[in-house]
Amino acid sequence: MTRIGILIGSTRPGRKGTQVARWVHERAARRADAEFEVIDLLDHPLPHLDEPLPALAGRYQHGHTRTWADTVARFDGFVMVTPEYNASMPGVLKNAIDYLYAEWTGKAVGFVSYGVDGGTRAARQLRALCELLQMGAVSPLVALSLHTDFTDQATLQPGAHHVDTLDTLLDHVVAQSAGGRGATLTQREADEAAIGHHFDRIIDAIQSKDLDGLRRLYATDVVSFDIDPPLQHVGVDAKLRNWAKVFTVFQEVSYEVRDLVHTVGDDLAFTHGFGRLSGTLANGTPVGGMWVRATFCFRKIDGDWLVSHDQVSVPLDVSSGQGVVDLEP
Repeated sequence: MTRIGILIGSTRPGRKGTQVARWVHERAARRADAEFEVIDLLDHPLPHLDEPLPALAGRYQHGHTRTWADTVARFDGFVMVTPEYNASMPGVLKNAIDYLYAEWTGKAVGFVSYGVDGGTRAARQLRALCELLQMGAVSPLVALSLHTDFTDQATLQPGAHHVDTLDTLLDHVVAQSAGGRGATLTQREADEAAIGHHFDRIIDAIQSKDLDGLRRLYATDVVSFDIDPPLQHVGVDAKLRNWAKVFTVFQEVSYEVRDLVHTVGDDLAFTHGFGRLSGTLANGTPVGGMWVRATFCFRKIDGDWLVSHDQVSVPLDVSSGQGVVDLEP
């Protein structure tokens, strides 16, 4: 039977990770295609990395390392539960991952994050780290907001849409873990991972105001139905002019996506989900931004997935003719 570990990535007093992991485990336990077990880093008190040899060597000197290695080695795949601390994953989780190498390599992994903005920045960094370890990171992400998925920011009450995303995440982790397929993804799974990484690059380029970086992520003939007029922006130069306006308005800019779902074909793919642009205006005023509906169409061009069309919208209140901009996913 395939074994999946649900790793609680925080040891902080008052942490919410135990609630999140319990929710993941309760949902996962309904399945008959794998066994699931919660791994709590509190049960593995690892000092700041103290092994004399790099983890790649696989020769562990300390008993706490060998115990940790034996624990991780028992599982075929993982769901990592991480909060976001200062726009990153907890140090204790990074430290626990850094202790090992071979025990992680080739295994599937999915991410459930939580934080003020859903913990998405921590999840992106965690994904990049796991991919360096040659883990098979799945595309679906469950991002829980402290504002909307926790009562009084304390008790977990996830929105119903998160259940569907969690089920999809578990589907992917179990499928890739069965038979040890985490490091040997099918072409479809590899394409989904590439598109997921593409969104990480878009977010990084927006937040660093990198127009050259954004140019490399769009097809030259991209057609964009953006939230701003006119009705369409045709070509990559027009798309970048729109982003340049954003970068002029904002002194600091943040962009996040939520509940992305990918549908991938041989050379065409599309993704739908939600996005939000926020930050600090040029005059220093913080702006929380609004959630919009977003659809992205990709074409595989010379082996790379590029955005060839995107469309952004908000619901319309028909009676007033005004857009509804205060909804959250």
